[in-house]
Amino acid sequence: MKKIILILALTALFVCCEQKKEIAPEVEKVEYASFGVSISDEGALSKEEMMEKFATLKAGDTLDVKFRSAINEVCQKKGCWMSLNLSEDEELFVKFKDYDFFVPMNAQDKEVIVKGKAYVNVETVADLKHYAKDAGKSQALIDSIVKPEVRYSFMADGVLIAKK
Repeated sequence: MKKIILILALTALFVCCEQKKEIAPEVEKVEYASFGVSISDEGALSKEEMMEKFATLKAGDTLDVKFRSAINEVCQKKGCWMSLNLSEDEELFVKFKDYDFFVPMNAQDKEVIVKGKAYVNVETVADLKHYAKDAGKSQALIDSIVKPEVRYSFMADGVLIAKK
């Protein structure tokens, strides 16, 4: 009798668990291509949370962080830098630690997760012209760069780019 009750209880438990699985919504798992050091997508801040953190940084400050955003632009020479969307009027310039890895040049508009050091940087006119040339900008635009620019910057040691 005890065995029958135990079997019935286990069967009821199994049926309840199976029904819960069917009711729970399926969460689509995003697949990522990995570049640099291996990182996970867990615990990544949103771009809005990252923007709030940048608001507290001064030139010379650094912050170790991981966050997600969308890629606005990638270096069209070899994928050695990218710009990410932080807000409607703010971008983040990302380089890769020790020039150890590059990202695909066709990664524009894809979701990305970056891990590394965030900082505020003053880019020289020479560097700004170099980046504009790498991005395939017109010579007129390159020639119009005449003063340094304060930028939100990031030195990534690990990058995940959504495969879709």
